[in-house]
Amino acid sequence: MAKASFFAALLATVLLLSHAAQAAGDVAKGEAAFKKHCVICHDTAADKHKVGPSLHAVAGRKAGTADGYKLYRGLKDATWTWDDKALDAYLSDPPAFIKGKNGQSGSMIFKLSVQQERDDVIAYLKTLK
Repeated sequence: MAKASFFAALLATVLLLSHAAQAAGDVAKGEAAFKKHCVICHDTAADKHKVGPSLHAVAGRKAGTADGYKLYRGLKDATWTWDDKALDAYLSDPPAFIKGKNGQSGSMIFKLSVQQERDDVIAYLKTLK
């Protein structure tokens, strides 16, 4: 019985580690996906805004607080920080995420439905410091 418990624990550890490695994302693929889907509305330079706010240093920043950007819809008075979990949920379905967080509607409607693509974009966003 002890061997079965050991192997079950080992298997669980391997699965968790493989998921963590997958969740890390690929920065180069994330940059390519960003250029394909996001750059039309978002810049990556500090304080350089387009229709949407600059995503420079977005990872770890409180939502709705990009310096100099005033057109937030749905993120005003946000109470969360853009961590991996929040970024993933937002990129998956921005309208549902905002509605669930504060009952408002946001401006972004584009969804990244593929998990690996979201992981890659998040890895890229985390390099923008």
